[in-house]
Amino acid sequence: MTKAKGSDQLDARLTDAHRLVHPRHRRRGRVGVWRHLGPGLITGAADDDPSGIGTYSQLGAQFGVGMLWTVPISFPLAAAVEELAARLGLAGKEGLAALIKRSFPRPALYGLSVLVAAANTFNVGADLGAMAASARLVVPIPFLVLLVCITGVLLFLEIVVTYHNYARLLRLLTLSLLAYIGVLAVVKVDWLAVASNLVVPHLSLQKEYIAGLVAILGTTISPYLMFWQCSEEVEETADRKAGIRITRTRILGMRVDVIAGMAAAVAIMFAIMVACAYTLGAHGAREIGTADQAAQALEPLAGNLAGLLFALGVIGTGSLAVPVLAGSTAYALSETFGWREGLAMRFREASGFYGVIIASMFAGLAMNLAGIEPIRALFYAALLNGLAAPPVIGSMLVLGNRAGAVGRHRSGWLSNLLVGFACLLMTALPLIYLALR
Repeated sequence: MTKAKGSDQLDARLTDAHRLVHPRHRRRGRVGVWRHLGPGLITGAADDDPSGIGTYSQLGAQFGVGMLWTVPISFPLAAAVEELAARLGLAGKEGLAALIKRSFPRPALYGLSVLVAAANTFNVGADLGAMAASARLVVPIPFLVLLVCITGVLLFLEIVVTYHNYARLLRLLTLSLLAYIGVLAVVKVDWLAVASNLVVPHLSLQKEYIAGLVAILGTTISPYLMFWQCSEEVEETADRKAGIRITRTRILGMRVDVIAGMAAAVAIMFAIMVACAYTLGAHGAREIGTADQAAQALEPLAGNLAGLLFALGVIGTGSLAVPVLAGSTAYALSETFGWREGLAMRFREASGFYGVIIASMFAGLAMNLAGIEPIRALFYAALLNGLAAPPVIGSMLVLGNRAGAVGRHRSGWLSNLLVGFACLLMTALPLIYLALR
């Protein structure tokens, strides 16, 4: 009788834990390490959001291949940061804001929450604006009408439909980003220069160059992805009874998942920068302010269909990333203030959680009325993410070395080295930028 009662209590706790996170991400037919693939791949797909596309396009056009050395540096740093976020979710069984709440003073928690919410909201606005501007390349409808329609559709999907159900379909649209790889096959690329710039850093103290470094790291190692990755792993743990016991296979599967997701994201980053360097940059287009200008990078491959391909890529990645951005803000604030949370819950059961999502989306929509060029706003969003990332990474670094947060799954020397370097680099670059005249 006692054993049955204990089993019922465990099942009840698992059910409650499952209701506090977003819906299940099911796996069929996968065994061992491979059954754990999923959250990292979604994070990697969201990493190449419109902000990433706009930033990589701008820097490729402006600096040519001179910033390609950031590609091999960004990959291990992004993978290490996301691995730490995933491990915190796995071992801590709570979202990142909840873990910070348990280990840091309240003022630090509130400061981080406000900083991340501001960066996420601006990013939402930039992504929505870019999606509407890109859609206009294909559909001749006024920008404001498209903006309102896109915002309404995404809000409906996030509140009414399970994210993972439609994310599978939307990921097909992101395949249009492979067109940038196709461009490399049809334009004249100096591969010797590409290889040289990948290996040898070309540093400059020009203010625009340092701003580019802040932006490129900000869009590759974005704070919202850390919150999302952590919450995704909490979901995985609550979704499977076996996940309550974190095995070596589970950790290995998570690491393979994260590395695969970040490798795919960085590969697209490389392709966009090189393609724009040898198309837009080679023809003198150094500043990209409109969707039409950005789409010209695909003309050597797609011709008159360049606008369509570009629009599919931006709309697909934006539809994946905007719910992640708004959702990560909602999770962070809900964990901070102790509200009920979860996309699996109904609106009336988690009104504060859904209220944050709605407010974030409407604030992003309103931001586009200020007259900021949509594609240029993507670059500003990456800059803001670069400023918000260091304190979040620093908090994660501390948590990863606390047994109270991760138990026996504390960070090893390699994780501490890479995450510590990412935090140091992303702290130093904004300071250097501010010091320059």
